[in-house]
Amino acid sequence: MADLATWQYPLIALLFIWGGFVRSGLGFGGAVLTLPFLLLILDEPLVFLPLIGVHLLLFSSLTVWQSHRADHSETTVNWAFVRWALMVMAIPKAIGVLGVITLPGTLISGFIFSIVTLYAISYILNRPIRSNNKIVDTGLIALGGYVSGTSLIAAPLVVPVAASRMPKEQLRDTLFALWFILVLVKLIAFLAAGVDMQWIHHLWLLPCATIGHVIGLRFHDYALQRDTALFFRVLGAGLLVVSVVGLGRLVLA
Repeated sequence: MADLATWQYPLIALLFIWGGFVRSGLGFGGAVLTLPFLLLILDEPLVFLPLIGVHLLLFSSLTVWQSHRADHSETTVNWAFVRWALMVMAIPKAIGVLGVITLPGTLISGFIFSIVTLYAISYILNRPIRSNNKIVDTGLIALGGYVSGTSLIAAPLVVPVAASRMPKEQLRDTLFALWFILVLVKLIAFLAAGVDMQWIHHLWLLPCATIGHVIGLRFHDYALQRDTALFFRVLGAGLLVVSVVGLGRLVLA
């Protein structure tokens, strides 16, 4: 990020606050609802993916640990779902990780913006991807593994399947456990491939993510008691605009 203008750094800081809020508030979406905005500032996914991944490892493990301490009588993670999802995702995940390391950054950015456009439309219409069919569920999880491997934005594919298989009180922490394992594999692959992990930028972006994380924890308690459809419609509209602009920039570049 050495080539950024001075005014761009505060925008990145605000986006990491936003990402921390979404991640802890919803249990998913920290990447899918942040990465498109970051790519408008700097169109290099491999700069931001290591930063987002490390933050997810830290805050997901912290949140699950705190939840478990708060209620010893009942586990907050549905480990049966985690094991099943990992088995289905293993091969597609490996293919996706290989793709993000070897393919050009502009191609990955185009893929990310295209996927997010579909997610945004589903949010606006309040018709998220859903399935009650075991074969379709398996297909969504497998596709989620591939998308996770390429860009860390698999949540809208995985969440509907997870939500149909467990109480909502378990959903966030179960997803955190799944994301932790998936992201850990991706970060190990990054290290093995010599990808710059941007360690110096954690010094100023980690506090930003922490601020968002704390606010998100409060929002999660609120959201468990209320309908968040309007929240997702607004997010969908914003994401659609950003993704269309991002795709336009790639086409005109």
